[in-house]
Amino acid sequence: METKPVTFSRRTLLQGSLSAAGLAATGTAAAAAAEGEKKRPLTGKMTYQQVRDRARELMMPRCYVCPECNGRGPCVGQVPGFGGMGASRGFQANYDSLAAVQLNQRVIHDVKKPDTSLDFFGTKISMPCVAAPTGGTTYNMGGHLTEEEFVTAICGGCTQAGTLGAVADGIGDPLPVFEKRLDTLKSLGFKAIVGLKPRLNKDIIERMRLAEQAGVVALTIDLDSAGRAARATKGQTVEPKTLAQMKELVKASRLPLLFKGIMTPDEAELCIKAGAAGIVVSNHGGRTLADTPGTAAVLPRIADRVKGRCFIMVDGTVARGTDVLKYLALGANCTLAGRHFVRGAHGGLADGVALFANRMRSELAVAMVLTGAKNIKAINRKMITIPQYTANVL
Repeated sequence: METKPVTFSRRTLLQGSLSAAGLAATGTAAAAAAEGEKKRPLTGKMTYQQVRDRARELMMPRCYVCPECNGRGPCVGQVPGFGGMGASRGFQANYDSLAAVQLNQRVIHDVKKPDTSLDFFGTKISMPCVAAPTGGTTYNMGGHLTEEEFVTAICGGCTQAGTLGAVADGIGDPLPVFEKRLDTLKSLGFKAIVGLKPRLNKDIIERMRLAEQAGVVALTIDLDSAGRAARATKGQTVEPKTLAQMKELVKASRLPLLFKGIMTPDEAELCIKAGAAGIVVSNHGGRTLADTPGTAAVLPRIADRVKGRCFIMVDGTVARGTDVLKYLALGANCTLAGRHFVRGAHGGLADGVALFANRMRSELAVAMVLTGAKNIKAINRKMITIPQYTANVL
């Protein structure tokens, strides 16, 4: 007989640690881990809450699937895992800065069935949200899904929902692991984006070539992962990039290349000078540098500097359709969802991811009706109220 899902009170989750009261549901941490090993993602008909409950059972203690993913739960400081660096203030800043943005409701207009679709570098997707490249099924997620299962779940679920999945290049992953992910993607025929780590340029270019053969739509390079140099395994290097190195990478691939980890207008300008197709405004989920501002706080000034000269993506606690609308109103062209889709994969594989993605798209459509946006291009800053403490980062 299957045991009941482990649950926690809101107070327990928000206290920042898994107390004895939390562990009482399974006896001990070891017992909880043993129970988790017996679990598998749901299949067949499932509800949103059932997917979340099953994801919690599989992912603890790497992720507790809290009622609100705001960086204040038991995951604080858990890296590897799904927490934030240090006291998790960068993670919390992402949540707080986005939550502080308010939507200006408008109901006197003729918008009834808004068009949520977006042209993403020549590929039409159902909504301006794609999966963030997220890796580390063993060291970040608990090891309950194989590499093939995870890629199939993320990319398959996003495909079902009409958007793009993602494949990641992990810092600790040797080239054969990355190749296996791409082989899975190619064999299934899914379209996706690929996220690369800031390795030596020659190593990045080698991975670019492999990605080009796998049906990839665009590439991102996590420049913010350069701070993890100490965690790179023997024989692997991650490093910051100079403008000259960025130009070399842009020229090296026929695919659109976006530099990720941009948090200031001046670095956005450098990416444009390098010839990048776009940027990703991101503090890596608060997982690389502690105490950064939230992405919603810095995005408006970056967008004002860019002025449409390159494609702008953004991530940071994207879990709802209203989150997507807020980020677009702040100046982004598209968003990335990371932790949210990973939970969908662990709770219900591809169907779980599709369930989360379709719910997000439905929420976005409702929000567009109630703010008067007939399509994605119609979303603008007049639809939001921005708090006065939005970061003034030069």
